[in-house]
Amino acid sequence: MKTLFFTLLLPLTLFSFDYKLKPVEVGSPAVHCFFGHSEVMNKKNNGNIANSCFVEMQNSYIVIDTGPSYSYAKQAYTQMQKIKKLPVKYVFNTHVHDDHWLGNGFYTALGAKVIGSSAFKTLAIEDIPRMQRRISAEAYKGTEQVHPTLFVDEEMVLYLAHKKIIIKNLGIKAHTDSDIYIYIPSMRMVFVGDLVFNDRIPSIRDGNLKGWLEALDAVKKLDVDYIIGGHGKMVSRKSVDMTYSYIKTLRERVLKLMDAGEELGDVVNSVTMKRFKNIHLYDDLQRQNVETAYRMLEWEN
Repeated sequence: MKTLFFTLLLPLTLFSFDYKLKPVEVGSPAVHCFFGHSEVMNKKNNGNIANSCFVEMQNSYIVIDTGPSYSYAKQAYTQMQKIKKLPVKYVFNTHVHDDHWLGNGFYTALGAKVIGSSAFKTLAIEDIPRMQRRISAEAYKGTEQVHPTLFVDEEMVLYLAHKKIIIKNLGIKAHTDSDIYIYIPSMRMVFVGDLVFNDRIPSIRDGNLKGWLEALDAVKKLDVDYIIGGHGKMVSRKSVDMTYSYIKTLRERVLKLMDAGEELGDVVNSVTMKRFKNIHLYDDLQRQNVETAYRMLEWEN
């Protein structure tokens, strides 16, 4: 059956976009991540802007986030088979943003089970997903919107190869209303998706600043050496620091000006946060984030 499956995929392989993916070992020979570019999605990077990670569980892999397309997922899987030929048993989608899960269809075709937050239960199938509008037809070829079929309402615990895997739904709106983390205590490692950005400015458009800080406080209490976010190559405990500082500073600055009676336009012009100016996507996102924060805090108050 698998031989037939890969035979049928051959034409797609020959004509699909080459993401030039390279797995990077993270903390252990059993863990590899494909780190995305610190850019907005476009037809040059074809959506390769987020991180996708594989963890070897003796007889199988688990995958944390599957990337922007079927082709991306297939190419990541192919690279991992060069390291060790293992099936993928479970896939985890850290949240509902499509740069993290549009590769699901490749893995479900191989028999993997996909786990995500309960927010996926009500996530609509879009006629034309954001990703499809922004990347090339060549890169998007073969991609379907395949959602999780196993849902985490609060917490789920799995055991694979005698390793405990804790999947935690934070239960608060943070980066989104659907954030989960995947914690492997024996490896002293947690995968937190877009709760953590560390080499580009975070996008706050679907989030809540107060909830995001609470979520990061919870992550920082975990007994881990490695915190792997959804964007950025830093994987130590310090990987949290930039996002935490940015969200905290943004909230405090906007609130201070709102309390002083400043209008939206003046706040957008005033809150420049120059210490973050040299971080990727500052020019793309800063003003948008300030406006979003103002409207968010106005509603909150």
